[in-house]
Amino acid sequence: MLRRVLTVVVAGCALAPIAIGAPALAAPAPRVVLPSSGCANDLPQPPSPGSPLPQVPPRIDFNVPYLKLQPVPQFGPQNSRKRIPSQPAPKDPCKDPCPDITDPPKPAAQVPTGSGNIPIPKITITPRPFLTLPVPVPGGTPPPGQARPPRLIPGTTPGSVTPKLPNPRAGGLNYVAQLTGKGSTSRTDKRFQVNGTDLGIMWKATPNKVAVAFGDTFGRGFRPPGANGGDWRSNTLGFSADTKLADGMSIDTMVQDSRCHAAELIASRKVNYAEQTTIPTSGFAIGNRQYMSYMSINNFTLPGQWFTNYGGLAWSDDGGSTWTNSQYARWDNMFGLANFQVSSMVPQGDYVYMFGTPNGRLGSTGLARVPTADVLNKSAYQYWINGKWVPTNNGENASPIFGGPTGELSVRYEEKSGLWQATYLDVLRGAIVLRQSRSPQGLWSEPTNLMSSARYPQLYGGFIHPFSTDKDLYFTATTYTSYNVDLMHIRTN
Repeated sequence: MLRRVLTVVVAGCALAPIAIGAPALAAPAPRVVLPSSGCANDLPQPPSPGSPLPQVPPRIDFNVPYLKLQPVPQFGPQNSRKRIPSQPAPKDPCKDPCPDITDPPKPAAQVPTGSGNIPIPKITITPRPFLTLPVPVPGGTPPPGQARPPRLIPGTTPGSVTPKLPNPRAGGLNYVAQLTGKGSTSRTDKRFQVNGTDLGIMWKATPNKVAVAFGDTFGRGFRPPGANGGDWRSNTLGFSADTKLADGMSIDTMVQDSRCHAAELIASRKVNYAEQTTIPTSGFAIGNRQYMSYMSINNFTLPGQWFTNYGGLAWSDDGGSTWTNSQYARWDNMFGLANFQVSSMVPQGDYVYMFGTPNGRLGSTGLARVPTADVLNKSAYQYWINGKWVPTNNGENASPIFGGPTGELSVRYEEKSGLWQATYLDVLRGAIVLRQSRSPQGLWSEPTNLMSSARYPQLYGGFIHPFSTDKDLYFTATTYTSYNVDLMHIRTN
């Protein structure tokens, strides 16, 4: 599946070398490394023989900037419930299951219209906003009401920490395969119109199936670098039962709302300075219910920084197909400084532990816990404050269990070894790092570099695959340059 080698590639097809009257010492055939999909038709195609005319764009567009006032109704869009059964992979993995949808139309031949047989492009003027200001207005469809959870007073519980572990050792970083986009192991561009996306947050949806959540997702028109293109979905979700990760990770299905199209799970307004997007931060399962933490992003500021409206929870009772946003389990972002805006939630024993940071990638990590039966009841949460589990309103005073800068935190409990592991982007180190502890509240080890942005520019993410062991760590990573997700492997001890 990964890095298969062809001897000769012609027009996207693999051909064996044919020698007719070849000399005894013929030059070796060129070696071509296939993309992660193993499909020759995912290789970059050479330009087809065309007209000798110069390549002139059919249209030249001049933008006229203006200030746009965007009405924002009181109630935002509701999560879509439109779904179709997830379509299995085609028997021929290199065959496009929806060529009528995913194959872009071939460009029309340019017709000479000017002197000297040079095409003349059409000149257009398009008004484009340089700044959009949201204006609150009445309206929108209110969501169905939810019963308010009962007010609980869990009290203060003394706690203790475990001895600090030595820094974990890690080495032999290996790029395994591309997980999303053109040329990916599961050809997500052709099967689900996931041409560009990021994150790849994983959790055990069932004992034998892993859920994989992605952030802002784009379809036709996507061109790296960065998040761009058409068919913008704030989040998408796939599933994988692949246990042989050494040659890549297959995405068996994705939640779909139409043929060859991954659905958006949690709706967003898509209005800057109101709610630009809603992005998953972690997921977990308790019984037959799936949970996903997410952040409602108000706006992106500097690279790697953003402001949130709140961090929230959503749940699904149909295996992750449709989702309901909790109206009460949310942590509002007071003055842009609140904690638990970007959360990683892990069930262990009688509790679900919530590791959280402020918005962006510069904050430290706080900790809360809640009984598994009360995940959606915010009043049942206790926060780790100065060596005790303390109930408080929003967790503002939670003690850092380790300092920042912490970006895109991923935490898991490795049951066999009894280790807690946390990976995240440390922007000062310029690396995805790993810390370990014997308890969620620590003491945590110092960070160890896993993957450097010096080698992988504009790196972020670092989400642990739940089938990893304490010695073999598989994780997803994103580079903004490609704006797609890769699977990585490293040895740890």
